[in-house]
Amino acid sequence: MSQLFYLKECSSTNDEISKFLLYESSDFISLYTFNQTKGRGQYGNTWSSTAEKNLAFTLAVKTKHFTISDFMFNYYTAIVISDFLANLTENIVKIKWPNDIILKNKKIVGILIEKKKINQNNYFIIGAGFNVLQEKFDEISNAGSLLTQTGKYFNLEEFTLNLNNFLIEKLKNIPSEHEIMSLFNANLFRKDEISVFELNGKRQNGIIRHADEKGELWIELEESLKSFYHKEIKLLY
Repeated sequence: MSQLFYLKECSSTNDEISKFLLYESSDFISLYTFNQTKGRGQYGNTWSSTAEKNLAFTLAVKTKHFTISDFMFNYYTAIVISDFLANLTENIVKIKWPNDIILKNKKIVGILIEKKKINQNNYFIIGAGFNVLQEKFDEISNAGSLLTQTGKYFNLEEFTLNLNNFLIEKLKNIPSEHEIMSLFNANLFRKDEISVFELNGKRQNGIIRHADEKGELWIELEESLKSFYHKEIKLLY
């Protein structure tokens, strides 16, 4: 059983969804708004969004339904969202490690997954901000939207319903961890391409080789192949 709730405005759907979990026993509970005022990104970053142009979406699922690791759950969520957008736009969609979604070299989705204990149940709180109809991105040069990248206008309500249904169906049938890693690496942004990275305040060239099951990214730098956790190195694109 699943339920989908709407708020005309809220600070953060990841924060607000806890109120909807106190009285609900559904396996999948979703919350969305088209006007999120204080969106949060990975590791304390903010996610700004223009009202009535974009979607802030959160899906809460009980952790007991999943046997895969937290890293694998994060990877699989990114795979599912990228698949949904690839099917919708008929474009190649990539995953920028660990879980940003890239369309034609621009970030169109940011994902934040948290684990919370609410009302004696442990949940994965899957939060995602989708840039759908926004046309200008003054502050963030590497951000875009479905509209800027495809020229297509999407109905926000219809987009949300289809996304919710797609996510839930995919989360009911989780593949093996080996398959998840294969899919993630097959869709990894700038894999096996020479890229510029910022490491310890300096820029250098490197080649992304693969992500691993521990959540690390392996990059071939000028001196050797090294692994990094998120925020230890920055991909410039």
